Order: sequence, then structure tokens, then C-alpha cells
Amino acid sequence: MITLLYNISNLAGIGSPLSPLKGGELARLDNIRNAWLAIEEGRILAFGEMSQLDRNALGEVKEVLDVEGGMVLPAWCDSHTHMVFAATRELEFIDKIRGLSYAEIAAKGGGILHSARRLNEASEEDLYQLAWGRLQQAMKLGTGALEIKSGYGLTVEGELKMLRVIRRLKEKAPIPIKATFLGAHAYPPPFKDDHEGYIRLIEAEMLPRIAADELADYIDVFCEDGFFSPEETERICRAGIRFGLKPKIHANQLNLSGGTQVGVKTQAVSVDHLETMDEAAIQALAASPTIGTMLPTAAFFLRMAYPPARRMIEAGAAMALASDYNPGSSPSFNMNLVVAMACIQMKMLPEEAINAATINGAFAMESAKEVGSIAIGKRANLIITQPMEHLALLPYSFGSNLISKVLINGQVV
Repeated sequence: MITLLYNISNLAGIGSPLSPLKGGELARLDNIRNAWLAIEEGRILAFGEMSQLDRNALGEVKEVLDVEGGMVLPAWCDSHTHMVFAATRELEFIDKIRGLSYAEIAAKGGGILHSARRLNEASEEDLYQLAWGRLQQAMKLGTGALEIKSGYGLTVEGELKMLRVIRRLKEKAPIPIKATFLGAHAYPPPFKDDHEGYIRLIEAEMLPRIAADELADYIDVFCEDGFFSPEETERICRAGIRFGLKPKIHANQLNLSGGTQVGVKTQAVSVDHLETMDEAAIQALAASPTIGTMLPTAAFFLRMAYPPARRMIEAGAAMALASDYNPGSSPSFNMNLVVAMACIQMKMLPEEAINAATINGAFAMESAKEVGSIAIGKRANLIITQPMEHLALLPYSFGSNLISKVLINGQVV
């Protein structure tokens, strides 16, 4: 069945680049004004200018959707989330208001360790149902591809439980989902003074079982002062590589942790956060194929400095945007807000932010052949906006929902 979208004021994000957009390319958002787009069996069949539309040449059109002057964009590709968790942490939110730092909350048993306790108490079915509901809401806000990390188990069974939930989501969800093993998210209390023991647990017990059941695509490490050192991070990443998992790294969030350089050294697909970057880290990233994924809503929620987006873009690094959706430091999967914050607080152009949140986000999940741009054969995961004259209205109107419809595999969510 063919579905035809017409009266599109701006069909933006056209093309199928072979690698992530960098430098000046990031500000180029190819488009067609006054356009149409045809969908067949959930994928993009054809598109072009309204003046050149020949419905007879398309075949039998079963459904017609008048966009009424709205714009059509690729759906957001959110390449960094922690969507599987047992409970929210709003009481820590109050602690933050009272002045406690991220590290201070963690030191008194909050933060990641609190989420780990609650997750290990929860059933796998409850975790799945909670995550499934969050996924539905994320799709309604325009997310058309997603990466989900473990990391709130911090025990062999807890991590495996999380990854099984993510696998169920992958099997049932109508959007592409990638799974990341983040057992190295924090040291659990029994291993607080035995880092070697926990790393051996990851290497000898977690990774073999994850690989045997094909539960993850990537391995991630929280490389940060008070968590995992650069040396520990590299060791864990290389262990993951031996089991077929590609690295992704939480890097340079709270300090100049060295995580960016470790990511480059281990050929990580992405290094994520990057709030704290010096020239050496920027140049290392720019000289590599590793993607730098920025998470502005985490910086906003933690009242931290934002990643130096302009410096990294001008240096020639490949940059993506993601939500970091999690219960402690970024309790929002609203990628529209992520794009707005990238423009408002990080001085990214609207076109740069949209590309970073779509095609470069897709590359950060190695899903660019399926999603992230408008190209024949890709999934029809699309955002239809309300009528507007310029794309800049999306980040400009950061408090308004300007999405009219979201299509996943050609179907309205």
C-alpha cells in the first residue's frame, strides 16, 4: 500500500551520507520546498517537488495525507539513553536544589547506586512494562531510533536482567533499538575498595554470558574521577572488544577524565557527554572517526557548563546530540528540547542541531542505512510539523509542541 504525503512546505534532511557530517557539512540541511513524499511498506518510496508529482507513475495510492504546509523531517535518532530503570529520583532533585553536588549525592548512597538497588528489587516484567510505556511517549515526541544502556544492575543477574528487557524492547518495538552493556557504570558497595574484583567480575562472568546470549551491541564505561580511571576504562573496553562489543564511553562529564582520548585509542563508536573539554581532547576527537555525542539536557539539569559545541564543530569533529534520558541527571526523552538547548545554550545553528540529532545520531548507533535522513529505501520514520516558515521556529519555540504528527514505518503514532 502506498501512502502519499503532499503539500509539504519543506522536506528537509534529504540524502544518504556515507559518514557522519563534520565542520561546515553539519550546517547543510538539504531540502525540497513545496514537496511530496510517497511511502510503501513502511519505507520511503519516492519524493520530489509538487510540480513534478505524477500519481499515476507511483502506482496505486491507498492513503493520502495533506500536510497542509507543515515541514517533514527525519525522526530523531536518540543515541544515548538509560530508559530501563525501576524508579524515579525526584527526592534527589530536591537535594540538588538544596545544593548537594552529583558526587555528594553519590557518596551518600544516592545516584546510580540508588537506581541499582531499586532495579535489583524489581521484576523483569515490571521493568519491561515501565520501559515500554516510556518508549511509546518518546516516539510520540518524534524519536524514531534509540540506544538503551544497562548499568543499573551492577550485579551479574541485574545487568543480565536489564539487557534481557532491552532485547524484548528490540524485538517488539517498531523502531531500531541498540543495546549497550554499561556494567562499568559505578562500583557497587561490595567492591567499593576492590576495583580489581569488580573488573574481573565484568570480564569473567558478565561479558561471557552477555556474548553467549547476544544481549548487547556495545560496551560502555563511565570514565570519571571517583568512578573508572582511564586505565580501567581501556581495560574494560578491550575486554568487551574481545567479546565482539564495540566501545562507547561516558567521557569528560565532570572533569578532564581522559575518557575522550581512551575512546579515540580504542576506536569507540562515540564518546558521550563532553561537558569538560580542553584543546588536547578536542583535537584528539577531531582527528578520529569517533563521534562526540553531546547531552545538553544533562548539563541543564545538573547546572553544569555545556559542551563547547562550537569549538568542537570548528575543529572538525563529528558531533551528535542525544537525550541521556535517565532518572537522575536527565529525566526527559524530549529530543525537541535537546535540539532547542543545543541552539540556545551551545550556539549551534538550527540546521547543525537537527543534523546532529538525526543523521549523526544514526551514525552513533550504526543505523544510518535505516534511519536519520530522508532517502529512498530508508524507514519512513518522520516528523510532520505544524505549518511554519522556517526550521528555526522549532528550537526558538522551545516550550511549544510544534509537531503535528509522527510517522513510524509510515504509520501515524
